[in-house]
Amino acid sequence: MVPQAAEASMLTDAETQKKIANRLRRAQGQLGALITTVESGAGCRDVVHQLSAVSKALDRAGFLVISQAMRECLINPDAEGSPQSEEIEKLFLSLA
Repeated sequence: MVPQAAEASMLTDAETQKKIANRLRRAQGQLGALITTVESGAGCRDVVHQLSAVSKALDRAGFLVISQAMRECLINPDAEGSPQSEEIEKLFLSLA
């Protein structure tokens, strides 16, 4: 788990926040489509296709968060609350 101070520093960039939020909104829309697909009795192929889209959208949002943490670590390695490389590695691997 990322310490609260590190979480705050990683997501303060408005541009990054916007990109992450957009990716999560995309995943939310795809999840809605997946639920509709399942409820309509669609076939396995359609359900798996939608599951894949949701999964990829969430993964991309997660990797964007991790890349921002890596940038923060490189730019301000000694800043209070800045994520440490070991911590970033664990977070990255948790998405793999």
